[in-house]
Amino acid sequence: MYTINDMPEQLPAEDLALLAEVETATVGHWRLFGFMDYGIKPLLRGKRIVGTAVTLAIPGADSTLLHHAAGLLRPGDVLVVDRLGDDRHACWGGGVTIAAKAAGAVAGIVDGPCTDLAEIEDSDFPMWARGVSPITTRLYDIGGGLNIAISCGGVPVMPGDAVLADESGVLVLPRAEVRAVATEALRRQSSGREREATVRHGAKLGELTGASAKVLARMAP
Repeated sequence: MYTINDMPEQLPAEDLALLAEVETATVGHWRLFGFMDYGIKPLLRGKRIVGTAVTLAIPGADSTLLHHAAGLLRPGDVLVVDRLGDDRHACWGGGVTIAAKAAGAVAGIVDGPCTDLAEIEDSDFPMWARGVSPITTRLYDIGGGLNIAISCGGVPVMPGDAVLADESGVLVLPRAEVRAVATEALRRQSSGREREATVRHGAKLGELTGASAKVLARMAP
């Protein structure tokens, strides 16, 4: 009924600190995979989190294993929940939020709806989900998997992966790729800030990016 594996090794603090300065949209300028479906949206505005993925798969109307998993979370963890296709029942509400925050988890990400939005807001706990629903799960003891390979928002997630989430969406990275991706993103963000400053002082965006040259070349007789 249940598959429960050991908690994953947490990501190095220095890698998380580097990734914390990255915007998901910056990575989206060149990377094509690892981004969850845009239907998984932040429930709180202005949040950016990084952490180690703890993965969970629970079926339909049953959240028994979620309650158990909440007691295993550690500071720095992000609980990523695969709802196995269910988009009707809210598995995550105020009680789970309080438990996850008390354990030190930095966020929850659910491929389905949540409930008790006011309690999530009052707890100031970052959540990404597909919206809210009044129809909740129950402790049916059907089964599920903890720290197994899952799919969330169309993205494969392994226990121990890095999670970066902000107002633009959720990005999952294999732990071995975190430093390279973060370094490239920070380089691009720095270049972007320099370009924006130049545009504010009168430079033309199309000239700086090369877009105008492409358009004019197409129009040339």
